[in-house]
Amino acid sequence: MSLSGVGLHTGVKVNLTVRPAGTGEGVRFVRIDLDKRPVVPVCPRTAVMDPQVTRCTAVEAAGTRVCTIEHILAAASGLGIDNLTVDIDAEEVPGMDGSSVEFTAAFNKAGIVEQNAPKEFIEVKSPISVGSGGASLTIVPAQQFKISYMLDYDLAGLRSQLVSTVVTQEIFEQAIAPARTFCLHSEVALIRGRGLGKGADEHNTLVMGTDGPVGNSLRFPDECARHKVLDIVGDVFLLGRPLRGHVIGFKSGHALNRQLVQKIMEHERMNGKVYGINDIMNILPHRYPFLLVDKVIEIEPGKKGVGIKNVTINDGFFQGHFPSKPVMPGVLMVEAMAQTAGVVVLTGGAHPGKVALFMSIEAVKFRRLVAPGDQLVMEVEIVLDRERTTQVKGTGKVDGETVVEAEMLFSYTDKSYLKNQENVQ
Repeated sequence: MSLSGVGLHTGVKVNLTVRPAGTGEGVRFVRIDLDKRPVVPVCPRTAVMDPQVTRCTAVEAAGTRVCTIEHILAAASGLGIDNLTVDIDAEEVPGMDGSSVEFTAAFNKAGIVEQNAPKEFIEVKSPISVGSGGASLTIVPAQQFKISYMLDYDLAGLRSQLVSTVVTQEIFEQAIAPARTFCLHSEVALIRGRGLGKGADEHNTLVMGTDGPVGNSLRFPDECARHKVLDIVGDVFLLGRPLRGHVIGFKSGHALNRQLVQKIMEHERMNGKVYGINDIMNILPHRYPFLLVDKVIEIEPGKKGVGIKNVTINDGFFQGHFPSKPVMPGVLMVEAMAQTAGVVVLTGGAHPGKVALFMSIEAVKFRRLVAPGDQLVMEVEIVLDRERTTQVKGTGKVDGETVVEAEMLFSYTDKSYLKNQENVQ
């Protein structure tokens, strides 16, 4: 699907084309107007947390930014779309009519394909809150994704608007997607003075005065509060997975929405999601007899992780590697650390739809032998992560004693590379 329009803040004409993406690839923007067509994934790690960015949500990777992504993300989330690639020829997503309704209609017209993979949710286990001044945002455990929002401005038409709803596809399309962005009439000069709102007009923005919208009419009596709900739907999609929890907001905006996303991810790390063998096989292309990590017990996205390899006499390499006194080959210990690093890097959101390939190995040291019955605990740390390469330091331990360490450098290629090779065979 393709859409064209003007950026609400930049005023620049922009074209975008949305293409389907593979399972697990998530949402990513491709800046086709720039050399080398840099890719900017949508994930907590790329979210721009600058407190000065208050009028929209933006993502940035390797110095490349895409702004005002919340309305197209809300449409994707509201329709249950997990994986897509957006080719865009400017820095800002077009504002369209200031809501998500045109994005939603375009998705529906293009058609939505169900992929052959289970949908993974983030389930909030305990209350999480953020706040600033008189504004607050809280999420509490719930079986569905629900939002309750209270808007309260010192204007007759914007006092105590409350919207509370479960976010289903039907409700989103009918009651949330059409709600347009807004600003107060008293804020217009300030917004323009900051160089923003260059593409805003009465067709794509509600300007709320003392007696209601200036030169416009409301689609809902509480349209402004509904748009705040829309923004939350779009902003929490930065998580990369659908959410189960009840979000309760009071006078909050984009900055608090992003802070809540970061807090949710911190709680996810503290709760220690374990990646079992089936999860790992969905991330890595390796299979028996060369899948050398059994589970990953800890991940701090984009930073570090811990993997486990249970070394048993049934491992195939023992048949030929000193059978009378079997020890795990050193090169396979390094490979096991590399696979752990692959899981950590490829779940961080910065390299969606990619496969990691070795470029170099340095500073390898083997401290002691690893034999059947040992449990190899692999700790990996991302030293430097770029768009095309990642540098990782790995340490393997048995019973707390270091047995191997190495510095590794990876490059990336698309998952389609593997499919192409299968077709050749």
